Amino acid sequence: AFDLPIIDHCEDTTLTEGGQMNEGAISTKLGLPGMPAVAEEIIVARDLALARLTGARLHIAHVTTGGSVDLIRHAKEKGIKVTAEVTPHHLTLTEERVIGYDTNAKVNPPLRTKQDIHALIQGLKENVIDIIATDHAPHSEVDKLCEFALATFGISGFETALGSLMSLVYNGELTLTTIIAKLTCEPAKIIGDKCGKLGTLAVETPADVTVFDPDVEWVVDTTAFASKGKNTPLAGSTLKGKVMATISQGKLVYKEDSIK
Repeated sequence: AFDLPIIDHCEDTTLTEGGQMNEGAISTKLGLPGMPAVAEEIIVARDLALARLTGARLHIAHVTTGGSVDLIRHAKEKGIKVTAEVTPHHLTLTEERVIGYDTNAKVNPPLRTKQDIHALIQGLKENVIDIIATDHAPHSEVDKLCEFALATFGISGFETALGSLMSLVYNGELTLTTIIAKLTCEPAKIIGDKCGKLGTLAVETPADVTVFDPDVEWVVDTTAFASKGKNTPLAGSTLKGKVMATISQGKLVYKEDSIK
């Protein structure tokens, strides 16, 4: 057996078809069709039941609602083999980012409420949510520079991930140790050794290292992104904490200009 998890995007599309953002007061005010939280929670509940029936390993991608967190917590208490993830943007941005019809804030699953963010953070603290993943979805300018209803879903998340997550450290909601673990060794545990010994700095393992300065303040300038995806609602924002270099498989693949 492969002993690998089924990675699950949980969305009842019969409830979200045509939806553009989180369903609620803001979607009503903006005149945009909503994507209700229950559309995620229904599929989370269904697939947790199937995981219990079959004994399969289930990994729930980009959890966004407090209801989903409660369902996963209950499933873990019952011994169901489930892991879950959350994205930096669902931890730090709310549906209010869509006010002004910023297409760069259009993402699926959609940005939710402050109450949902609180539940997601609590889920990380309790290890109900196992990891943080970027759900990096780069798109061309033409995909986003259009009417909101025609814009593609997705946020380019690699280059702002650590910087945006550090806001949760500086306001005391999460520890740096938690964030690092949820981005590195914990994802490696879910995959296991099938792809090699990842997520560790042990001798004779792949030298995958991120050099990070938690004190550097920087303005998000999408023209300076290494990624071709410039679609982020954080453009122009000031973040504290910046990746200075990246080593992959022992090779330096990225370096800040300030590093000699």
